[in-house]
Amino acid sequence: MKIGIDIRCLTEGRRTGVEEYAINLLDNLFQKDKNNEYILFFNSFRNNRVDLSWTRKYSNVKVKIFFFPNKILNFMFWYLGWPHIDKMIGGVDVFFSPNINFVSVSKKTKLLVTFHDLSFEIFPETFSLKRRMWHMFVNPKKLAKKAHKIVAVSSSTRDDLVNYYGIEDEKINVIHNGISNDFGFINRNDPKLLAVKEKYDLPFNFILYFGTIEPRKNIVGIVRSFNYLRGLGNKKVNRFKLVIAGESGWKAREIYDEIRKSKYREDIIVINSVQNEDKPFLYSLASVFVYPSFFEGFGFPPLEAMSSGIPVIVSNNSSMPETVGASAIMVDSDRLDEIALAIKELIINGNLRRKMQDRGAIQVRNFNWKKTAQEFFRVLKEME
Repeated sequence: MKIGIDIRCLTEGRRTGVEEYAINLLDNLFQKDKNNEYILFFNSFRNNRVDLSWTRKYSNVKVKIFFFPNKILNFMFWYLGWPHIDKMIGGVDVFFSPNINFVSVSKKTKLLVTFHDLSFEIFPETFSLKRRMWHMFVNPKKLAKKAHKIVAVSSSTRDDLVNYYGIEDEKINVIHNGISNDFGFINRNDPKLLAVKEKYDLPFNFILYFGTIEPRKNIVGIVRSFNYLRGLGNKKVNRFKLVIAGESGWKAREIYDEIRKSKYREDIIVINSVQNEDKPFLYSLASVFVYPSFFEGFGFPPLEAMSSGIPVIVSNNSSMPETVGASAIMVDSDRLDEIALAIKELIINGNLRRKMQDRGAIQVRNFNWKKTAQEFFRVLKEME
C-alpha cells in the first residue's frame, strides 16, 4: 500500500503539540512498518531549514518537496478542489493529514485525518480574527465529513466530533498520544541542570507553566492566582517565583499586560524560547507545574511534567481528567483561589507532594509512542 502523509505542519520548525505528534508518531510508525511505501508531502515557498534528515533512515520513506506559495496553493485546494495532493506526489492509496489543513485528494484516495481538539468551535473568543478566518476557510466540519476515517487524540475530542459535527462514532478511532522518552527523572547532580538554570536565569524555587502563551491556556488566571497566593503571607510560599515559558501565540498581549500590572511582577519570569533539548531540565528544576487550561484536546505538558517527577495541577475539564487520571490535583479553571491553594498545598505538604509524584510516575506509563504507532498502524490496515 502507498500512503501519502502531509508534513506541512513541520514548516515552521517548532515543536508545539501538533509538531510533536507528527514527528513522534511518524518516526515510530516507520520503525514498525517496513513494507508499505510512505510518501511525505512538504510545501514551503521559502527554502527554510526544517530538518527532515530523520526520514532518511527508512528506505520505504520518500519526501516530495514543493515550493508553491502556501496562500495560493491553499486557495486552489479550497476554491477549485485542485490540484489533488495524491497526484502531486505520484499517486497513493491513503492520504493522512496529522492535523486539520487545506486538503484536496482525488475520489479514489482514502482520506485519514487526526483531530486534536475542537477548541476553535468551543472557545472561538480565545482565537485571533485571522485564526478564526483560517478555520472558517479550512472548514473542519466538511473535512471531518469527507474523511474516510478520523483519529481523535482523546475520548473528549471524539465526543466533540460527534456532538458538534454529527460524525458517526464508528468512523472515529481514539488513539492517545505518547510521551517522549526524553522526559524522565534527572539526577540532581547532573551538571546540565545547573547549566540550564543559569542559561535561562531561573530562580531556585519556582512554579512553572510551560506551553503556548495564549488565552486558552488561562495564563491570566495563573498570574492572578499567583497574586492571590503571594497575598496569603506564607513565608515559605513567598520564596517561590512564577516562571511562564513558551512561545507567544495569538492574542498574547493581554497576558503580558496582566503580568505588567501584577504587584509581584518582579517575581514573574517569562521565557519565550526554550530549546528542545533543555525542556526536560526546565521541568525537573520546577517545584510545581500548573496548567489550568480552559480546554485541551490532549495536553502534553502535564504528562511531560509528571514524567519528570514534578507534581501537577490541571483544570477539571475537557480531556484533562482522561489523561491525568488521579495523578494530578484538579481545579476549576475559573476559581483563582482553588488554583492558588492547590499550589500552596503542594509547596508546604511534603506527603501530598510525594504522593502526586508517585502517582504521576505510574500514570505516564500509559502513554508511549510505540503504542500510539501500533494502534495507528491498525487503522491503516483497516483502510487497505
